[in-house]
Amino acid sequence: MLLEFRVIELKMKHEWTIATGVNNPSGGSTAVKTVVIQLKDGGLVGLGEAARSGRYEQPTDVIVDFLKKIDPSKLSFDNIPGSMAYLDTLTDKHPYHDSSAKCGINIALLDGATKKAKVPIYDFFKLGFKENKHISSYTIGIDKAEVITKKVLEAAPFPILKVKLGAPNDREIMAALRAAAPTKTVRVDANEGWKTKEEALRNIEWLATDPNVEFIEQPLPAITPAKEMAWLKSRSPLPLLADESYHTAKDIDFCVECFHGVNVKLLKTGGISNAYEALQVARKHKMKTMIGCMVETSILIGAAAHLAELTDFLDIDGNILCNNDPYIGPTAENKGMVTFAGATEQYGLRVKARAADPFAS
Repeated sequence: MLLEFRVIELKMKHEWTIATGVNNPSGGSTAVKTVVIQLKDGGLVGLGEAARSGRYEQPTDVIVDFLKKIDPSKLSFDNIPGSMAYLDTLTDKHPYHDSSAKCGINIALLDGATKKAKVPIYDFFKLGFKENKHISSYTIGIDKAEVITKKVLEAAPFPILKVKLGAPNDREIMAALRAAAPTKTVRVDANEGWKTKEEALRNIEWLATDPNVEFIEQPLPAITPAKEMAWLKSRSPLPLLADESYHTAKDIDFCVECFHGVNVKLLKTGGISNAYEALQVARKHKMKTMIGCMVETSILIGAAAHLAELTDFLDIDGNILCNNDPYIGPTAENKGMVTFAGATEQYGLRVKARAADPFAS
């Protein structure tokens, strides 16, 4: 087995800011780095991706350092559980620390294994994929009111918006959004931006006066005690979804007590295998399920799309928030409808490089 990886830079269509970056003196991001991965065994190639995250202490250099520690001879397309168990032996910090790098390897292993078996990943997990069913939201980052208006007007073809709040100008953001899209379905992501349960409740009650706000994602910091989270859940007029509070299936008891649903990200779970488990466990507990993303290429977005049948909501727009995705596969570019119709690959991730292949040089 040969392991290769490249750090690439994705150029954002708009400056990108969320609640955790509001006080950043340099402002939002105009470009985001990610790490793309290839595993090769003979003529078989598996693609993977490890997205960076400051929130989860996984900047690009940490991901690269972990990948450099891997002995590729201990990885196998024929033994994914054993390969992932080996990766766990390389982690010497808290269990979530290297989840992004593990995610990239897990996706590449599954891509190779399912190409070898000549099935798409969604069939490997016996899920299938229904076309014309799954709609992803399109995300509007925190910004000045006049820029919010511009972003929302540009997003006119998308039927569902996800707006980032948790900033001092939350009300101005929502007013600008509603001026441009008065009745469109909106999902609100506070990204831990409200610091007390009382502040969160006031904001949620205000948002609930809008009949087209669907739910609130992570209103309070993940370190908030369960008692306070549960207090908010019991009073909230809108459903609450856990994001930063739900890494893997191990967090289910806390989330059942404190939320109505969960947002699963492959970056957090360590790949498709654990994301599948995290979604199944949440569904067994009668929770609403969602798959989210970071700013990512079509590799990670495609990987998430293979689990769509396990979700109530999708937010997998990271590849269409940038304008230089070097891969092509499933996408939500056409009015938010997630589709594999343009994916020319039949098996595995159903993703391939565009003309500018990061591994060609």
